[in-house]
Amino acid sequence: MLFIIIFLFSIPSLVFSQPFSNFQRYDLPSTAVGPFSLAFDASGRGPFTGISDGRILRYDPVQNSFFDFAFTSPTGSKAVCDGTDNNDNPDRGAICGRPLGISFYFRTNQLYVTDAYKGLVVVPPNGRLAENVATSAEGVPFKFPFHLDVDQVTGDVYFTDFSSQFQLSQLLQAIDARDATGRLLKYNPNTRETTVLLRGLTGAAGVALSYDRTYLLVAEMNANRVKKLWLSGPNAFTTVDLITFQGRPNNIEKNSLTDFWVVVNTRIPGTTAGSFIRIPSAVRISGIGGGILQTVDLSRYFPNMTISEFQPYGLGGYIGSLRTDYLGRGNY
Repeated sequence: MLFIIIFLFSIPSLVFSQPFSNFQRYDLPSTAVGPFSLAFDASGRGPFTGISDGRILRYDPVQNSFFDFAFTSPTGSKAVCDGTDNNDNPDRGAICGRPLGISFYFRTNQLYVTDAYKGLVVVPPNGRLAENVATSAEGVPFKFPFHLDVDQVTGDVYFTDFSSQFQLSQLLQAIDARDATGRLLKYNPNTRETTVLLRGLTGAAGVALSYDRTYLLVAEMNANRVKKLWLSGPNAFTTVDLITFQGRPNNIEKNSLTDFWVVVNTRIPGTTAGSFIRIPSAVRISGIGGGILQTVDLSRYFPNMTISEFQPYGLGGYIGSLRTDYLGRGNY
């Protein structure tokens, strides 16, 4: 523990916050895992989350329980899929689906989903089966759809394809290879066309649109950095490396007008030769200059685990993970 503390305080420019005053754990239904991304609908219901067996769940705070809301694959069935882990099983994933990023378009209350095996899909307001809206761009099929954000003015969907060579079950291989075939894409629901905004990304992970809609942030997991892509103004469609971390960034979520929460997973040497310890954290950064505004160490709540998303909510936020059987909520 002393080594972890020394390591964390050796990282320059980190601004630390106090631990959460309380932390709640929300257990998923039996054998379910992987609440990767979180969202709330236009009425504030939720959180909603996609899990590894292909379902999208909605949490009901009154009944303190999760309920089935939707599923992403027309070929899946409850008998075959419910409770399975499709993170590392591409054959079953092709049958059941594996929802990763989720985000509502509030005007219609449709839920857009990046499914690792099915592409970009959209769930109607009343849930149930999602409709597939995109599986390729510029003639290149999606290999590993990852995360997304919806423009609440136009309905355009910005999303990432982590790699053009590796799929979800090969995530560690993609990281080890420092794969640089990821793409940032845009789906227009009016024309139903998908265009490529950036290519050659080194592990295209989280993406977030600024509140003023002038730029996007996209995480490159394999390069430990976040890029900024201007969408308008004199620098339109140019990029800059906004910030580089010692750990690997994952999903990005808006926090306020100009700052964002980025999940960062760092590995440090363990106590025995060849071992390591995972340190998950949520880092609030400035979208203007990339400065670190706040860092929350989440290792006490997710010990030696990786996390995928910190979704700000009230005086804290909800925390998701690719592999845990629960999601968390912390309040300051």
